[in-house]
Parts: sequence; C-alpha cells; structure tokens
Amino acid sequence: MDTSYILLFAQLSLFILLHNHTSLANIITDEASLLAFKSHISSHPNNILASNWSSSGPVCSWIGVTCSSRHNRVTALDISTMQLHGIIPPHLGNLSFLVSLNISNNAFHGDLPQELARLQRLKVIDVASNNSPEKFRHF
Repeated sequence: MDTSYILLFAQLSLFILLHNHTSLANIITDEASLLAFKSHISSHPNNILASNWSSSGPVCSWIGVTCSSRHNRVTALDISTMQLHGIIPPHLGNLSFLVSLNISNNAFHGDLPQELARLQRLKVIDVASNNSPEKFRHF
C-alpha cells in the first residue's frame, strides 16, 4: 500500500478517535450537570426523576431531556408539571448546547443562577407558575 494512503488512514483514524473522545467527554459533562441539578430538587412520592435520571442509562433517553442528533448534546430540558421543588443550581450553566429550559408548573424558588446567562444558544426559559411563595429573580 502506498505510504500516502497509510498516512491518510492514520490521520483519519486519529481524527475519529479524538472526535469520539471529545463527544463522550461532552455528554459526560451534560450528564454530570443534570445529576447535580437532580440532587438539588425533590418531588412528591411519584419522583419520576429519581428512578429515570441515573448514570445506568444514556442521558439522552432520560425523561424531559432532548439531545441533538448531530452533536449528541443536551439541547432541551422540559421538566414542567412534575411536582418538583427546590432551587435551580448553577450546574445547568454547563449545558452549553441548551436551547430551551422549561421548569414551569413546579415549586422552584430562589434566584435563577447567573451561569444561565452564559448559555449563548439558550433561547427559551419558561419558569411560569412555580408554586413557591418566593418569586424567581431573573439574571
């Protein structure tokens, strides 16, 4: 085989290996961010996130999580109307591909974390109808 083909094959293999490693590291970051978020919230006895959001299954199959097929990153989080309560921690600011966040119709309270302002792709944030005595303060 010609050495130029061997070199091209080696470069292509290295590119694929690095791309797969980067993709895996990125989805692991998204998973860690969502698990940290889960640790700051609780719900009524039907705690669907407790049984569904775990590292035993792929993050893109978790309830309320949507991932892009192109980048395999979390692009939407819709946990509306799940009877959740707690605070929104800064870890969500690590979801760098997040476009839509819907936490409406729950009982979240406190400030929205400043870290959400860094999410350049974030277009929609729905925090309406949270049944908390304290209203969200926006960044």
